[in-house]
Amino acid sequence: SSTEGETEMGQQETNQKALRGKLDLRALLRVETGLHIGASSDFAPIGAVDSPFLRDPLTKQPILPGSSLKGKVRTLLARSFADGYFLNKIEDDAEEICRLFGSAAKGSAGGRPARLQFYDIRMTEDSFARFNAMELDTYIGEIKWENAIDRLTAGANPRQIERVPAGAEFDFRLVYNIESEEELMEDMELLAQGLQLLQMDYLGGHGSRGYGRGSLHDFTVAYFSLSAPNELSEAQCGEIAALLEKGGRSS
Repeated sequence: SSTEGETEMGQQETNQKALRGKLDLRALLRVETGLHIGASSDFAPIGAVDSPFLRDPLTKQPILPGSSLKGKVRTLLARSFADGYFLNKIEDDAEEICRLFGSAAKGSAGGRPARLQFYDIRMTEDSFARFNAMELDTYIGEIKWENAIDRLTAGANPRQIERVPAGAEFDFRLVYNIESEEELMEDMELLAQGLQLLQMDYLGGHGSRGYGRGSLHDFTVAYFSLSAPNELSEAQCGEIAALLEKGGRSS
């Protein structure tokens, strides 16, 4: 009928697809080398660290923002699939990437919501207890002294960078919106490839000097749906977890 047709057109204009279910993807992120995701030091007192890392304002524990994780994984995938020598504009990302990470509105055209929802991630309780018992340079942190050497004068410019110590573990979490059962495994394969790239790259700053290496392990996948609660079995969730655990590599 005309009413049904108008309703379908209205849904298409919003770019909002039906929600078939959600996947709750969890893992442990282990910091393998000192990690620095910077916070503002505009109001640091005299003698404070030159470059502190980002902390939870309530607990003062280190926090890894979801925006950093999302931006890093998306950029790594986009660079891997780019044509030519230079990275394309974000609005020109491949369809599969836009499907996972979303796209902003252009002109009168509506944007596309991301299927992946990233979380700010915090230290595990066990990891916090272990590092809280240590005598560290700062609260749950270490100080890395570095010198920037002027090539012409050989003058040194020392600075202090606060890092999350190697060995710290964080509760990694993603939620994936199932909008198409046919595209589910294709999306999971692309995500697995992105996570593999992340583990071969770095998080935060100063990665070319060895900072920010991390590893992901102990993946679990939970499925929830109001419309189709039995659509995915525990075995299928386990298959997805195994795919993510391998980082997209074939067995």
